[in-house]
Amino acid sequence: MRNRYYSYIQVLSSLFKIQAWFNLILGGIMKRFTTALALVFMILCFNSGMAQQKEKSKMTEEGITMERSKSADWRHFKKPDDATLRRILTPLQYKVTQKEGTEPPFQNEYNNNKREGIYVDIVSGEPLFSSKDKFESGTGWPSFTKPLAPENIVTREDRSFFTVRTEVRSKHGNSHLGHVFPDGPPPTGLRYCMNSAAMRFIPKEDLEKEGYGEYKKLF
Repeated sequence: MRNRYYSYIQVLSSLFKIQAWFNLILGGIMKRFTTALALVFMILCFNSGMAQQKEKSKMTEEGITMERSKSADWRHFKKPDDATLRRILTPLQYKVTQKEGTEPPFQNEYNNNKREGIYVDIVSGEPLFSSKDKFESGTGWPSFTKPLAPENIVTREDRSFFTVRTEVRSKHGNSHLGHVFPDGPPPTGLRYCMNSAAMRFIPKEDLEKEGYGEYKKLF
């Protein structure tokens, strides 16, 4: 009987030893696996960071290119593809200029702008309007009696929203700017109701350095 118990004890002891060795081996494998997993994760993070840096660099280059186009180079402007416009413009700027959207009244950048200067197309940089012709229309959008450079303005009939209006677009950028209505003040009797999101304001003191020196004489 004792021999039988002794045999059981030896078997159990052997099993515990085997389990200990198994745990040791398994622990080593898990340690190596964890180290490898951490290494893979670090490599993925590094590659992701590099990709983001390249994308940021690309967007910066595109932004510089766009900024250059927003100057006297607008005469030779070539409109970027849609993907580039989506990256460079804000969602609202893209919606307004490319999808004929309308920004909220009153809560926009230039409705209450009283500074002297000119307004140019946010995409192409072509001159559109002057602060000299801006007036308070009470509509909540920046309004002008006439364009600064009529040759940069294109109008067309707009029959959306079950009404007939006259849409205003930029010639070189083909951006939707807003609409023109025959209810403005003298001397033109017109109200060019524009979206702030479709324009960029150049204050008079920056006209020269921005490439619009020819308009300094207006102020």
